[in-house]
Amino acid sequence: MKNIFLLVIMLAVALSSCNNFEELEKDPNRPGEVPPSLVFTNVLYGIYNSPWSDIQRWNQFWCSNYAYYSDQEYDWTNTSFNYTQMKNVAQMIAESKRVGMADNNPYAAIGKFLNAYYFVEMSMKLGDIPLTDALKSLENTKPKYDSQKAVFKQALIWLEEANSDLQVLNNNLDKSLTGDFMLGNDLKKWQKVVNTYKLRVLITLSKKEADADLNIKKLFSDVLTNPTKYPLMTSLDDNLKFSYNSVTDKYPLNPDNYGFTATRNNMSATYLNTLASLKDPRTFIVADPAPAKIKAGLTIADFEAYVGASSGESLDDMSTKMLKGEYSPISKNKYYSSYFGEPAIQIGYPEMCFNIAEAINRGWVAGNAEDYYTKGIKASWTFHGVPSVDAKWDAYYAQPTVKLNSTTPEALKQILTQKYLAFFQNSGWEAYNNYRRTGVPTFLTGAGTANSGRIAKRWQYPSSERTTNADNYKAALKNQFGAETDDINSEMWIIK
Repeated sequence: MKNIFLLVIMLAVALSSCNNFEELEKDPNRPGEVPPSLVFTNVLYGIYNSPWSDIQRWNQFWCSNYAYYSDQEYDWTNTSFNYTQMKNVAQMIAESKRVGMADNNPYAAIGKFLNAYYFVEMSMKLGDIPLTDALKSLENTKPKYDSQKAVFKQALIWLEEANSDLQVLNNNLDKSLTGDFMLGNDLKKWQKVVNTYKLRVLITLSKKEADADLNIKKLFSDVLTNPTKYPLMTSLDDNLKFSYNSVTDKYPLNPDNYGFTATRNNMSATYLNTLASLKDPRTFIVADPAPAKIKAGLTIADFEAYVGASSGESLDDMSTKMLKGEYSPISKNKYYSSYFGEPAIQIGYPEMCFNIAEAINRGWVAGNAEDYYTKGIKASWTFHGVPSVDAKWDAYYAQPTVKLNSTTPEALKQILTQKYLAFFQNSGWEAYNNYRRTGVPTFLTGAGTANSGRIAKRWQYPSSERTTNADNYKAALKNQFGAETDDINSEMWIIK
């Protein structure tokens, strides 16, 4: 009888434990439900690319002359997938439904843009990546790889859907978006970002303009010729940008780190020497003159006083020459005098102008390439704080090296060069991506860039793929490069 009584008690305890198991399983320090706005804020931080980062060194905008901090080497190895952000986007959309929002809501619409952005970003680093299987289950450890072409086709579908969804929301004057620290919850600006980014994606595919399946030229023309359906950015005010403050988000270069980086970093020749050769007023804003040039009799108003270092130079030589005052430091007044700095553009109006000018130059659409070319330069001048833009313009544009050439190949080179200059410390990898696609401007190489004097063309896949997803990993390499070799110098589909 005693044993039966004990059995009954144990059974009751067990049943009670089962009923409370889900509650006991929950981590009290990790909320199970959060507002979609909170997830959105986190996702936005995920697309932020900082100025003066390693990426900007590989864009050849600045150099490190101090080995303890960094170098200019392109001896890249593995990078990572970014599926954590995909989970966050999915969670953001799920939370919007949980709180009772309609299927078409701001978080869901922007979520389509974010999916396109993240998948394109991953593919641009690696080539073929898992997409279809990854979307089925982000926990799948053995997803098949989709071709880079398939990734871009899906991205263009998402961007088309995002634009259509945002159009409906804007027509209905939807004001339900919150948590947006980049565009102030303005859905009209988000629609402009989506379409401006779509032009970036399409111009990125320029080597595939003859591919009837992609139909790039028509898609570009559709956007440009129908501003009612596809609104685009009209000024710097529409930029997708990250702004700085003096408390939580200080500009990367500021009074706090002046003593650590001001002399150990310097300007790159690829960028600064191009500016100076064009007698561009941005020269005097972004850099200080080389001390040796001033000592030799030049003034701060002489373009010849501004000298960048080749990214291909060895660190020892660069450091020695910097100590001798032969190279231009980063502007102390511009970048070390406050915590604010200029906003970091992620997707911007100047780039859009140059992308349209390039498309016109390539014959994709009708229009005045010179008009967009000059708008792009002036917008970049304004962004960087060039004083009296209109007063300086005529003399600058009168130079044969600047005025848009009537010869198509030379004009294209001018457009691409000015686009590069406008990318300075902005837009993440886009300066490198454009160089890789077009060869403009010429990136400098040598002992300092390593990799046998080559600019790497991609990253290697995450090392975990070799062990957890070996068959699909090897198949992806063979499909792309003809061999199971994960080589950073191999050409991916988009640049072939």
